[in-house]
This record gives sequence, structure tokens and C-alpha cells, in this order.
Amino acid sequence: MNISIDIQESENHVLVKINGEIDAYTAPKLRESLVPYGEKEEIWMSIDLSDVSYMDSTGLGVFVGLFKSIRANNGKLYLSGLSERLKRLFDITGLTNIMEIYTEVEGGV
Repeated sequence: MNISIDIQESENHVLVKINGEIDAYTAPKLRESLVPYGEKEEIWMSIDLSDVSYMDSTGLGVFVGLFKSIRANNGKLYLSGLSERLKRLFDITGLTNIMEIYTEVEGGV
């Protein structure tokens, strides 16, 4: 139940690479790492989930909260590298209809 979060920031762009599992134990660390960026004006955040092996509803909650915060501050959130399992989780909840989600990693983090 480990998670590693690599964040690279330049001007108004933030690239995030997450590795591990996102669940009730690791979600608070993820939230703590990402939320401050969501509060910045016009931030563009790209999150690579290609090395995330598992995510539960707690993880979804982190991304929904981050999405709302970024959007309220006129920013953009992109999720990429979702496995079929993770994509299905976002599909079932309807989040693929409101968030920018890609199965391929764009631009390399």
C-alpha cells in the first residue's frame, strides 16, 4: 500500500506521475500533495496514472475535488495513462463525460 508522487512544476503547468495504489490509506497523501496546485489561478495539470495498479472510491474523490478546484480557478486537469480497469471506474461514475481522460500518456511526464 505504497504510493509515490513525482511533481514537476513550471510556470502554470504541473506534471504529475503517480506510482502505486490509491486507496483510503494513500489518498490523504495524494490529496495533500495535489490540492495546493488546484488552488492556483489558471493552472494546467496533467496527471499520469499509467503506474497506478489500483484505485478505489477514495481516490476518485481526490480527483473529483481536485477537478472542481482547478476548474473554479479557470484551470485544466488532464488524466492520462489509465488502465482499462481505471478507465472503467471513471466510466461507471460518469466522470469520463466531464473530465479530460486519455488512456495514452501525452507528452511524457
